[in-house]
Amino acid sequence: MRRLILILLALTLSAVAQDSPAVHRAQHLRHGVNASEWFAQSSDYSPQRLRTYTKLDDIDRIKKMGFDHIRISVDPEVFDCFRSRANCDRVQVLDDVVNRALGQDLAVILDLHPSSEYKRQIATSQDAVERAALLWSRIADHYAESDPERFFFEVMNEPELSDPFRWNGVQELLVKAIRQSAPNHTIVVAGARYSDIEDLIRLPEFSDHNLIFNFHYYEPHTFTHQGASWGSAYWLRLHDLPFPATPENMAAVESQQTDDSARWQLTEYALSHWDPARIDAEMAFAADWAKRRNVPLICNEFGAYREHTKPEDRMRWLTAVRSALEKNKIGWTMWDYRGGFGVVRVNGDQVTEDSQVLQALGLAHP
Repeated sequence: MRRLILILLALTLSAVAQDSPAVHRAQHLRHGVNASEWFAQSSDYSPQRLRTYTKLDDIDRIKKMGFDHIRISVDPEVFDCFRSRANCDRVQVLDDVVNRALGQDLAVILDLHPSSEYKRQIATSQDAVERAALLWSRIADHYAESDPERFFFEVMNEPELSDPFRWNGVQELLVKAIRQSAPNHTIVVAGARYSDIEDLIRLPEFSDHNLIFNFHYYEPHTFTHQGASWGSAYWLRLHDLPFPATPENMAAVESQQTDDSARWQLTEYALSHWDPARIDAEMAFAADWAKRRNVPLICNEFGAYREHTKPEDRMRWLTAVRSALEKNKIGWTMWDYRGGFGVVRVNGDQVTEDSQVLQALGLAHP
């Protein structure tokens, strides 16, 4: 009898998940791009900079390039006026961007994208968690009248919490805070630390079924972050690495490297079968996890740093990841629009689209 009850409960939960609007709303998030370093990752959130760093015309360009959604990263600092009741000029600029995107039939993910210091407070202070819940309640209330079919709330970008159990509890609380003000909107959730596949599969069952599960993919970092000035120190010593990697095509690169730490990472890269087949297998694993949990799944960050990477290798990596995501029916959002991983280059008022990147993303014909 107990076994029968468990089976019936599982079938009931499965039916609830299938009926969730999140399942069909995820279809609006098939191929998007991140609008980075605009409302987040900056020291200047003045209305003047926000209106000029990326412009409303760029939203139109994103639509014309073939993307179906945009992920807007927003630092909590942008919403400071919600606490002080001061003039919300910064939020008005954000509202203009959101309205322009929705007017172009682009879906919008509003991603709370705090600094590492903000996340450290979340990791250690219950007061910080409660303040975050209050902030989310006010943000959700502000956007409660937006179209729930095409406007999504994302709880937090890459929480950087080493304790997944604490993050699970924090995320549940923040989901509830959003839900109180926006009962019909779909919420995007992700795992702890840097929200990779390993973090994704540690997420618990949620009582709220109007959720889309999300992960980020930058594997292997030795390739995607070569030359980057943040993160691991050895990245700075890397450039022009091949993809796919084999012991044969990595031999010359390894022999030229004098730093033992970097040389070890290059050896690992060469021996780890980093090729389209491995990437496809990892995406298949994530897709299978989502299928078993009966939840919609997206990957709303992936990309390769372009400044120290050969274009042909970067295109092979982008093509492999995008193709694997689509093969496994996982929607994607490339990182990013105009930054170091970008799909365009900006020089003053001149914006140049990278046709090779668009082709790798399946958005332009060869």
